[in-house]
Amino acid sequence: MDLGLKNKRALVMGGTKGLGRSIADALAAEGAAVTISGRTQATLDEAAAALQALGAASAVGVVADVASGEAMDDLAAAAVAAMGGVDILVLNHGGPPRCTASQMQEADLVKWFQHIVVSPIRIATKLLPAMRAQGWGRVIVVGSTGMQQPIPNLALSNTLRASIWAWLKTMSGEVIREGVTMNVLAPGTIHTDRTNESAAELARHRNIGFEEALAQRLAEAGREIPAGRVGRPDEYGPMGAFLASDRAGYITGSMIRVDGGRIRGMV
Repeated sequence: MDLGLKNKRALVMGGTKGLGRSIADALAAEGAAVTISGRTQATLDEAAAALQALGAASAVGVVADVASGEAMDDLAAAAVAAMGGVDILVLNHGGPPRCTASQMQEADLVKWFQHIVVSPIRIATKLLPAMRAQGWGRVIVVGSTGMQQPIPNLALSNTLRASIWAWLKTMSGEVIREGVTMNVLAPGTIHTDRTNESAAELARHRNIGFEEALAQRLAEAGREIPAGRVGRPDEYGPMGAFLASDRAGYITGSMIRVDGGRIRGMV
């Protein structure tokens, strides 16, 4: 399906790996120009070359730290300079450490509020006026099903992602008449680096090898999912490309789940 994204200009935060990369790949395959952010230039350059090989109109990488508001300003400016503007903004970042609600510390709440809420809102606020002025734009938040159904031991994520969801839901109603849609794309359990990190922790805890621990981790997760398995990144990113397209122009203020049926609620 041609989604009509050829030469659209996309900024994908955290686009070198995982969920951000899966969206960047899908946008590149549709012929969009893509700017990605990440932690190291070498990794960004490697990812940008791969995106161009997939079909991106252009691909550049910009080092940016989501912990810094000023870095978000610089990232927005760099993306505009590289592509001439930003039509599609994908807000993505690493997740906070695991903890229960009773284990949460105020210092961690403050630190991760910057990552998950303040910095994404700051860069969106920089880029939304141009989208509104041109009468077309897309903002996609890489979220979590924990926004809808809290995930045990992910209390920091559950708490703070609820804030960005509330902001998006509010802002989406303010910009839709100017052709700008805003949605959350919420993954269930997708096999990313975070899955591997969890498996490595399990291996240490059970004193077994990594591959055995990973197999156990995937099997345990699969038993909780109606699909019976963990998802792949390439099953997540294409929905991001669809939400970025004209075909999704009547979808806004919504949370779209890619979770294998994990969330059992009807809303």
